[in-house]
Amino acid sequence: MKIKWLGHACFLITSDSGLKIITDPYQAGFRNIINYGPVNESPDIVTISHQHGDHNYTGDLQGSPDIVQGAGKHLVKGIEFIGLHCYHDRASGQERGDNTIFSFIIDNVRICHCGDLGHPLDDSEVQSLGRVDVLLIPTGGPGATLELDEAMVLGEKLQPGVIIPMHFRNQKCSFPRYGAEDLIKLKPTAIQTGKSEIEFSAGQYPVGQILILEPAL
Repeated sequence: MKIKWLGHACFLITSDSGLKIITDPYQAGFRNIINYGPVNESPDIVTISHQHGDHNYTGDLQGSPDIVQGAGKHLVKGIEFIGLHCYHDRASGQERGDNTIFSFIIDNVRICHCGDLGHPLDDSEVQSLGRVDVLLIPTGGPGATLELDEAMVLGEKLQPGVIIPMHFRNQKCSFPRYGAEDLIKLKPTAIQTGKSEIEFSAGQYPVGQILILEPAL
């Protein structure tokens, strides 16, 4: 299976059979802070972590994908998506609302997309996520998501095979506090891949490797 970072918290995940999943599609130009290009892919499934325009905009997508949102189990096109309810802030959603962490398995690789997780998870929540092979986690810092060091602590607790950062400051998105350089200072072993897409096979990746992708759009 392949994972391509389109930008912000939006990934295109393509299975070996060609099934396509888009996570958290954004509205290009949203509030003049999202300067990635429009997401005009033709996915089979779309996951939406919460109802903000930089995470829930389907207007540029092609076709008629199934939309997955909210906590609980969702069986769509033979794939089980498990949504864990959490919050976009540290005030039980009173400031920025709810958020859903989605985990699902593609080609025997278990992916966990954190959306705009805004607070540390307790031990029971971490345990409920179970095994994680690829963790897609926001590293842009407070004001919207976890502190950078908190994101890394969550990664240590989940012990994924690979961590892929998202929702961080770069040339096309200026509002997050932290960029890739800040992550590298904290975790010098993080690798800047220089590419937007990476391919995974079950069991064929190191434990705890941080791979920084380039936005495709």
